[in-house]
Amino acid sequence: MPHEPRAGRLARALARAARLSCPRCGGTRLFSSWFTMARSCALCGLVFERAQGYFVGAIYVNYAATVGLVIGGYLILWGLTELSTAAQLALWLPVAVLFPLWFFRYSRSLWLAVEYLLNPEP
Repeated sequence: MPHEPRAGRLARALARAARLSCPRCGGTRLFSSWFTMARSCALCGLVFERAQGYFVGAIYVNYAATVGLVIGGYLILWGLTELSTAAQLALWLPVAVLFPLWFFRYSRSLWLAVEYLLNPEP
């Protein structure tokens, strides 16, 4: 296989992460249900959870995305609107609870894709 530029590998891995598919072949879905992840790729055999606690880093990715969204959104609305702190809290508290649940699969997928880029063969 010819050497592929890093930018191409990165773009392909991130596109596969956004589609929630295998970072190596892109042919298998990572999740069989909302919170249940497959053990490995049915096509290429890539093991998704490489060690116990492997996805702890994905928790940090999820946390960082949630904090960035909520604090960034709060600051933008604080600067552009006259919303009170109570109104802002009423707006952003549900986001802070629901967004991590929705983003859970994407944080795991991103974590797996980035780790696959750094260490292609486990």
